Amino acid sequence: MQKSILITGCSSGIGYAAATGLHNDGWRVFASCRKQEDCDRLKAEGFESPLIDYTDSTTIAAGLKEVLDATGGTLDALFNNGAHGTPGAVEDLPTDALRAIFEANFFGWHELTRALIPVMRRQGHGRIIQCSSVLGFITLPWRGAYNATKFALEGLTDTMRIEMRDTGLHFVLIEPGPVTSKIRENSIPHFERWIDWQNSARRDDYENKLRKRLYHSTGPDKFELPAEAVVEKLRHALTAPRPKPRYYVTTPTYIMGTLRRILPTRALDWVLSRT
Repeated sequence: MQKSILITGCSSGIGYAAATGLHNDGWRVFASCRKQEDCDRLKAEGFESPLIDYTDSTTIAAGLKEVLDATGGTLDALFNNGAHGTPGAVEDLPTDALRAIFEANFFGWHELTRALIPVMRRQGHGRIIQCSSVLGFITLPWRGAYNATKFALEGLTDTMRIEMRDTGLHFVLIEPGPVTSKIRENSIPHFERWIDWQNSARRDDYENKLRKRLYHSTGPDKFELPAEAVVEKLRHALTAPRPKPRYYVTTPTYIMGTLRRILPTRALDWVLSRT
């Protein structure tokens, strides 16, 4: 029988690559987006595309209902993927900025996952794949808000994997490093909304470092891979009889995973402060 998957954040980047790749593999793909115009575009390309905005509980419930109505009440897999950054020094992040990014990158993921678990329990199987990041287990400066959401995601997913080990449900983390996407451009509105950089004690750093990287693309990062590299790991996570708890993607993720295991904390801090 044809397997089904709901993928979030499919307007571009990893989500779009995953939807396209799995559709070509024969999966029934529900490629959700948070904007109706993106859903309409994907429908024109032949996808089923429910509207799901992680910051809007109404769309989470309605989008999942649309999927389950279409499948007769079953779903084999969920790939939680949509997320954004809010660049800025932690000392300049208003607490409301953290609340906003947690709604999009964490709370909405939990809400959708929790709504789907009873469905998967009844059918006796299912896979919840979480698109985390290398920034889910190491930190980089200026990315405190994003770091915090991904660390939280890792902790929640690890807990669910233990709690649900006797249910037939699998919980998996995929941890990409630099992957081709629009995350830099998409983070600009959040930076402009929340960060009063001109009145920051670190104004010079913003002018000479962060804003240049944020507003001016210098081309692909040294180790950047296309989004299809994530899809390769996603395929394994979806089809392996015993999927790994974690899948690294890109060389920096492997390097940082090794350094985190072998270096003392202060030594790792020194390395990360120079990236």
